Amino acid sequence: MGLLNLPASKRNSRQWKLLDVVTAAFFGLVLIFFVMVFTPLGDSLAASGRQTLLLSEPDPRQRQRLVALIESGQYHQPIEGCPADSVDHMPCEDPRRNRLLSRDMNFYRERHCPLPDETPLCLIPPPDGYKIPVRWPQSLDKIWHSNMPYNKIADRKGHQGWMKESGPYFTFPGGGTMFTEGADKYIDKLKQYIPINGGTLRTALDMGCGVASFGGSMLAENISTLSFAPRDSHKAQIQFALERGIPAFVAMLGTRRLPFPAFSFDFVHCSRCLIPFTAYNATYFIEVDRLLRPGGYLVISGPPVQWPKQDKEWADLQAVARALCYELIAVDGNTVIWKKPVGESCLPNQNEFGIELCDESDDPNYAWYFKLKKCLSGTSSVTGELAVGAIPKWPERLTKAPSRALAMKNGIDVFEADARRWGRRVAYYKKFLNLKIGTPAIRNVMDMNAFFGGFAAALVSDPVWVMNVVPARKPSTLSVIYDRGLIGVYHDWCEPFSTYPRTYDLIHVAGIESLIKNPGSKKNRCYLVDLMVEIDRMLRPEGTVVIRDSPEVIDKVSHMASAVRWTAVVHDKEPESHAREKILVATKNFWKLPSASH
Repeated sequence: MGLLNLPASKRNSRQWKLLDVVTAAFFGLVLIFFVMVFTPLGDSLAASGRQTLLLSEPDPRQRQRLVALIESGQYHQPIEGCPADSVDHMPCEDPRRNRLLSRDMNFYRERHCPLPDETPLCLIPPPDGYKIPVRWPQSLDKIWHSNMPYNKIADRKGHQGWMKESGPYFTFPGGGTMFTEGADKYIDKLKQYIPINGGTLRTALDMGCGVASFGGSMLAENISTLSFAPRDSHKAQIQFALERGIPAFVAMLGTRRLPFPAFSFDFVHCSRCLIPFTAYNATYFIEVDRLLRPGGYLVISGPPVQWPKQDKEWADLQAVARALCYELIAVDGNTVIWKKPVGESCLPNQNEFGIELCDESDDPNYAWYFKLKKCLSGTSSVTGELAVGAIPKWPERLTKAPSRALAMKNGIDVFEADARRWGRRVAYYKKFLNLKIGTPAIRNVMDMNAFFGGFAAALVSDPVWVMNVVPARKPSTLSVIYDRGLIGVYHDWCEPFSTYPRTYDLIHVAGIESLIKNPGSKKNRCYLVDLMVEIDRMLRPEGTVVIRDSPEVIDKVSHMASAVRWTAVVHDKEPESHAREKILVATKNFWKLPSASH
C-alpha cells in the first residue's frame, strides 16, 4: 500500500506539541525565577518555605539561618504558627518522645527536653474556638470548654465532683476522689488536727493534684498551695488548674529531686496521689522529708491508709514515719496526719529501710536535675528559727528578712534594699505603664528572674499569684522566697518551662539577657529568640510581657517583638532608679491559624 499524502502540519503535530510544552515550561521557570528574586511575594514565599521545612523536621542549618536573621533584626515578618495539633505542646513533656524512654521509677514521665536544633521555630497557636479566659475569681468555678475541649476527666471523674460539662463551660464543684462532697468539708476535717488558719501555715505542696480543687479551696485559708501532677492519661489536669487561676505546674516524682530547695513547705498533701512512698528504700518519703519544713505537716489520704488489701503497704508507711521520728497526729478514716520533728534527726537508728543520714557534703538545696538520694538530709546546719511555729506568722514573714538571706554577703541589707526597690517599681508600673495589675485581667503571674521575690511581695495586695522562678545557674535564693511565704521553682531558661501553653496573664523578667549567659561570661548559652518564643508559648493571648534590661538589650528585643507577634512599647525607667535600663511592655496579639478562622 502506498503512503497517504498528508499536509506537513499534520505529519509533525506530535513534534510541535512537544516543542510547545518545552517552551512553555522554560518561560514558566523564568517567570517563577523573576517573581522569587525580584518581588516581595518571593520573599514571603521563601520565608514560608523555610518555615514549612522547620515545622516538619527542622534542618539545623536552616533553623540557624532563620535565628540569625531574626536576632540581627533582618526578619521583617511574623514567625509562622506551629501546626494545629501542637496547641497543647510542652517540649519537655512530649509523650511521643518520652514514651521511648525507660519506665523505671517513671523516668519517662519526667522532663526530657529536645535540643534547640531539634525544635521547630514556630509559635504555638490557640485551639479553634479559643476565647479570652473567664476572669478571676469566677474562673475558680468555671472555664470555657472550648479553651481545652477535653472531656476525659469530666466523663471519668464527674461523679466524684472533679468537674462537669455545663453548656459552654466546664464547672468545678470542688470535689476530688477522696473528698467527693467538696474540698471545703475535707479541709474542715483537717482543721481538727492542723492549724490551717491563723497564719502559722502558709506554703503547701499538693502532690498529684488532679484539677487542683484542694489548692483552690486553700486560697480561702490564705495558704498558698503549689499543685503538681505529671502529664498523663487524664489529659491536661494541670492545664485545667492553671486556667482556673490556681498555682500549678507539671512535674513527676520519679528519679530526680523536685525543683525546690530544702524545707520549703509548711504542709505537704497527697490525696490519692498513688506515690509509692515506701518503694526504693523509702526514697520518695525521704524526698518529701527534704521538702517539708521542720515542724511541718504531712497529710496522706487514700491508699494505702487503712485501705482494703493494702495492709502491708500501710504497715510499711507507718514504719518509715516512725524511723524518721514523725509524730502521728491522727488517723481519721483513710487519712493520716504526721508532724515532722524539729531539731536534730533521730537517725542513725535501726530501721528496716536502711535509711541513714547524708554526709556533710550533701547540699539539700540542690534540686535541678539532681538525682534522688536514699539518705536523709541533715538539719544540723538549720537553726530552730526555720521551724513551723518559730518563723513569723503570715503576713509578718513576708517582710522580715529570713536567716537564710544571710547566705549572701550583706544579705539582710540586700534583702531590705530589694524590697524597697520593688515597692517603687511596682508603684511605677501601675501608675505610668498602664499595666492591668490589680484588675481581673491579670491572675497568673510569672517572675522569670525572681531573686528574693521582691516583685511578688510588692503584688501581695493584688488578686494574683506569682510563680517565682530562680534560674538554676544563679545564686540559690529560692529558699528565701519560701521563707517569706511565697512559692516558686528552679529553672534553666535555656530549656522550655514545665507548663502548658497559654497559662500566664503577665510574665515579668528583669535582666533577660542574663538568663541565657553563663555567669561571669559574655557568651550566650542559647538564643534570645528561642527564649522569646518560649515566653510566647506560656503567655495567654492579649497577655502582657514586661522586660527590664539595658537600652541595648531592650532595643534588640523590641526589634524582635514583631517576629513573635507582640505589640511592644519601650518606656523609660522609674525616676528613682539609678540603673542604666529601659522597660519594654509588650502585648501578645490574639492570632489564629488561617484554617481555624474558617
